[in-house]
Amino acid sequence: MGQKKKVFECEECGFQSPNWMGRCSSCGNWNTFKEYYQEKKGSKKRKTISDSLQAEPQPLTEIGEGIQERLSSGISEFDRVLGGGLVEGSLILLGGAPGIGKSTLILQVAFLFSQRNNRILYIAGEESKKQLALRAERIEACHENIDILATTSYHRAAEVSNTRDFDLVIVDSIQTIYDNELDSSPGSIVQVREMTANFLQFAKESGVAVILIGHVTKEGQLAGPRVMEHMVDTVLYLEGDNSNNHRLLRASKNRFGSIEEVGVFAMGSSGLKEIKNPSSLFLRERPPDSSGSVVVPVSEGSRVILVEVQVLVTSSTFGNVQRITSGVDKGRANLLLAVLEKHLGLNFQDRDIHFNVVGGLQVSEPALDLALAAATISSYFDLVLPTDLALCGEVGLSGEVRSVSNLKSRLQEAEKMDFSTFILPAGNYQEEMNKFSLDLAPIKKIVELEKFLKQLASK
Repeated sequence: MGQKKKVFECEECGFQSPNWMGRCSSCGNWNTFKEYYQEKKGSKKRKTISDSLQAEPQPLTEIGEGIQERLSSGISEFDRVLGGGLVEGSLILLGGAPGIGKSTLILQVAFLFSQRNNRILYIAGEESKKQLALRAERIEACHENIDILATTSYHRAAEVSNTRDFDLVIVDSIQTIYDNELDSSPGSIVQVREMTANFLQFAKESGVAVILIGHVTKEGQLAGPRVMEHMVDTVLYLEGDNSNNHRLLRASKNRFGSIEEVGVFAMGSSGLKEIKNPSSLFLRERPPDSSGSVVVPVSEGSRVILVEVQVLVTSSTFGNVQRITSGVDKGRANLLLAVLEKHLGLNFQDRDIHFNVVGGLQVSEPALDLALAAATISSYFDLVLPTDLALCGEVGLSGEVRSVSNLKSRLQEAEKMDFSTFILPAGNYQEEMNKFSLDLAPIKKIVELEKFLKQLASK
């Protein structure tokens, strides 16, 4: 064994320092340095990917000839978020709150994947074989092509992975796997980083897709060093509220596809069920006669989803007015309030305002602006708007309503869900849009929106 030296490492970016630092000089975060010991130079060096592959330059045109199609997981919502399916040799990191359904989802993926004569290795570091078997029976995901290896030893996991022919390897969870040659406890910065690097090396050398399940912190971020997220090819988050049974799967990083896609699932007694029509899910409990509620078609990757936007404007009972947002960027919401005050003469100085996108969706596209403005006007004047009204558009600082992208797809989704009136930017309007069974109302200014909403509410 080589001599050991004390090193302090930042949990966020992996920056190392011989002394403890209150603020990381690399990423700027506070109180992120943790102490551990490492062997000095001259000790045994871990073999890296570059050491083992002996890489040689190759023309790009020749590399493309051997690329195979993506491997379907059997769950279309899961494949959608990945960009079309699993890529051979990719390393995927899935995070989510405890009990949200990470292991259930991946076990369902393994079952459907195994039905196409694929071999799966499920490395269980948190549960015993019997516990996994009980879950598999409950969600009807038992198959002979799924091998369960209950171990927390990386060397045992590597031995089984390399000696048998697998098409998919699942690690549940990466924080429980450790290398006893490293002088640190399981789940520490060093262990998590090294285990991620080892599985990355295995995936690239063998061409086998690897899915790592990771813990999250209280802030909802993946536990472990931030460098872990830079190593992997795809970072997925399974989100949801324990009070609701629906779950959202989204990507914060994807080297093989868009990060704008979202997968929608419903949790039941038999596992996660994919939702083919998310619009019906998000609108099913919408109140029929209430102010401050409108529907907007938002573009999530390659599809459009109708979601309900709610705004509540009330008299303030505190010294300082409150601006609370859920699913909406707070800065954007405050900007829209300033536009409404300037161009419509509304007074929000003594009003508390709450913004909410129903269903837990996080919407950041500019097309949400007009819906937020309409819901705010509706709540401010207590206008009960028709339930078959939908709208979208971007609002500028001068009170103008600007064009949005993908409008025809938004109109098609609204028509499919039996909406009859649609407010849209005048710059988007085309004569051919009259073929839709919708009453189109193109507007240029936010002032026109207020007048039109008051007319609808008076009918």
